[in-house]
Amino acid sequence: MRFFSGFFLAFLLSSASFASVTIQCDNKNYAGKKLDFYCFTDPISSESQFVFSLETDQTGKSVKTIELQSTQFVFCDFGIYRGMLLLEPDQKIILKLPPVREKSFADQKNPYFEPVSFWFETENKQQLNNYLANFTNRLNQLTEKYFDQLYFRQSKQAYDSLVFFIEKEFGSIKSESFELHEKLSLKMVEAEAFRQKPEDYSSLFSAIKQEYWLYPAFTALFDKTFSGQLSFEAKSVKGDEVRKAANQANVSFLIQYTKTRYKLNEEMAQLALLKMLHDGFYSGDFSKKSIVQMVKSEIFSKNKNNIIRESALRISEKITFLQPGSPAPAICLNNLNGTKSCTSENNGKYKYIIFADTEMIVCREHLKYLSAIQEKFAKNLEIYVVLRKTDPVQMKKFFTETEVPGAKLVDENGEFINQYKIKSFPQCFLFDQNHKVKITSVKAPLDGFEQQFATVLRNDLIEKQRRQG
Repeated sequence: MRFFSGFFLAFLLSSASFASVTIQCDNKNYAGKKLDFYCFTDPISSESQFVFSLETDQTGKSVKTIELQSTQFVFCDFGIYRGMLLLEPDQKIILKLPPVREKSFADQKNPYFEPVSFWFETENKQQLNNYLANFTNRLNQLTEKYFDQLYFRQSKQAYDSLVFFIEKEFGSIKSESFELHEKLSLKMVEAEAFRQKPEDYSSLFSAIKQEYWLYPAFTALFDKTFSGQLSFEAKSVKGDEVRKAANQANVSFLIQYTKTRYKLNEEMAQLALLKMLHDGFYSGDFSKKSIVQMVKSEIFSKNKNNIIRESALRISEKITFLQPGSPAPAICLNNLNGTKSCTSENNGKYKYIIFADTEMIVCREHLKYLSAIQEKFAKNLEIYVVLRKTDPVQMKKFFTETEVPGAKLVDENGEFINQYKIKSFPQCFLFDQNHKVKITSVKAPLDGFEQQFATVLRNDLIEKQRRQG
């Protein structure tokens, strides 16, 4: 059970009995591949954690047995896909893997790439995942068939026809997990087609058991319902009280407001408010300090509900990560010559960190310009280039032919690219002499870093003189 850690372990230990589930695959086209499965830590932050791996042998076979107490949702990103799976206790699950489709070069470099999501089918046609796969395919077919009537004409008759066919084909499936998935999926179609307001249907969330709060049908509808709602409420006709409460960190008022406004019980109101605070932090409409204070409040951090506690913790970590004044994680990697170097080495200079991919033309042009920055700020600035691992020969060739100052560190396993949540290249950071984040939204070399850093130096000099005076 070592794969269960933190929240996931606490969640599983909340009941008494465990049961085994065995996951298998047999596909020669996947020979020697490794499929890593993850679960979401909470319904809001999109943070995930490792659960288990399927490592296929040279014939494409793999077997893994794990223990769990109730049906659990996991997913696996591989190639262009995101495969979704509900693990059921006391089951032997033989996965049917799709044709191998690796990401193209363009997909690998595209920060907005979205994997093709699907439910894994299994050899046993009576298993839950097959029901989900068939249901999803059929729902997609029906929404496409009635698309104009639903989304343009808002036809109640078309929606009733869609529900009729779904019930006719899937109404006999007696599975609480499946029935909830069906109910929430249909509600999503209804809410979108008829432009329903969140408060028109939000009360349904209070009836959903906690064990389903991490299911994709729940998280999808939950996100649609409460996304951006704090800003929306604050800008409404009677939004002054909401705005005031948010900026004064009056979390008790906001919980009661959410509870009443959306017809929710106490726990669901708290979860919904966490979602609203998460979005409100990034909206720029409220005091970030107040939102951080509310997310860290004991109402959430010491909540009896473990998912609410975990959600608050993950959101807190997310919204405070790499904020100005916070300690930045040290980056320690080998350079192109195999010698380890760390960004945390204290030499009294600012640190300019550039995450780059030398296969991208735009990155190469930014890196070439670093020599001008180094020449201008050599006394105050140290440069670190953190490189996505690409062809080592081509990488060395580029740096041999181009004068690029600073340490060139190769992130072999993407450890720091993941830790720093790098979505696209280049992406830059500026740390102070104590390896703390200096500012956010640091510009790339060709996008105006010189002017930005000159302003930082000038402001720091003025502040230093003010303190001495």
